[in-house]
Amino acid sequence: MEKNGPGPQVRQVSVTAADADRRLDNFLLSQLKGVPRSRVYRMIRSGEVRVNKGRAGPDRRLQTGDVVRIPPVRTGVAAPRPDGASSRWLERCIRYEDRDLLVLDKPAGLAVHGGSGISFGAIEMLRALRQGHDDFELAHRLDRDTSGCLLIAKRRPALRHLHALFRDGAVQKRYTALLLGDWDDGRRVVDAPLLTTHRRNGERHVCVSADGKPSRTVFRPAQRFAGAALMAVELDTGRTHQIRVHAAHLGHPVAGDRRYGPEDDPVVAATTLDRLFLHAASLEFTSPRDGQVIRVESPLDEKLAGVLSALVPVT
Repeated sequence: MEKNGPGPQVRQVSVTAADADRRLDNFLLSQLKGVPRSRVYRMIRSGEVRVNKGRAGPDRRLQTGDVVRIPPVRTGVAAPRPDGASSRWLERCIRYEDRDLLVLDKPAGLAVHGGSGISFGAIEMLRALRQGHDDFELAHRLDRDTSGCLLIAKRRPALRHLHALFRDGAVQKRYTALLLGDWDDGRRVVDAPLLTTHRRNGERHVCVSADGKPSRTVFRPAQRFAGAALMAVELDTGRTHQIRVHAAHLGHPVAGDRRYGPEDDPVVAATTLDRLFLHAASLEFTSPRDGQVIRVESPLDEKLAGVLSALVPVT
């Protein structure tokens, strides 16, 4: 028996149908308003949070009837939230929207959510932009430095549908990436498992390892330059940093990649590139409402297009 006393108490929360298929971390964040995201993740890692009396990872998908143990924690002061006026510019970045979902053309540098020293990201700004729509949830994620198509569910049934599509590999994700080095091949497939670790500063680091999760990336050259190649990239899986690590594994890291690329990046030195040259170019999936195919595209922004114009084409 848990002892009751003054202050916050242990809670045993049963998952309802409304929260079915939700990630454990997102469920906890909704239950613990004002608790920093970093604290929530520590609670999960330490085993303070339990699902059906067992440990679970932050990406655990909850099911109706699951019982989540939420430890006592003081919420303190609520984290800063954006207001509608400061988020209004994001309206121009919406490339598709219907009753169930929207696709945001996320700019590079904007995190998809708050945490790790970031007060808020795209999802919090969208909720502020559309007052009263706290059901907005990320259907997937992009790195902070990756631009392009980001899929947002506006309703819980739509989120479950989209999560099922991602799990089944039924979402076509196409990226555009500029890779360093002279690409002498045509199409190449990287089928190499990826393992996520954490450095001392808490940042995620991913490496190719037999102990990792199955990961498959397809690279197709679209245009060759002296010392670089523009690639059309397709993901058959969706691991953290997958394109960046598989590209580096081939010996052709993504231009501007400060984590997995070289310190003396020749494209950065020769052009105005000051970010990762990785762009989520398109998404294709079926509508939660009627099963019709939805395809959304995002062209390269002027900055990335300007980088390409500064390179020397190779015929």
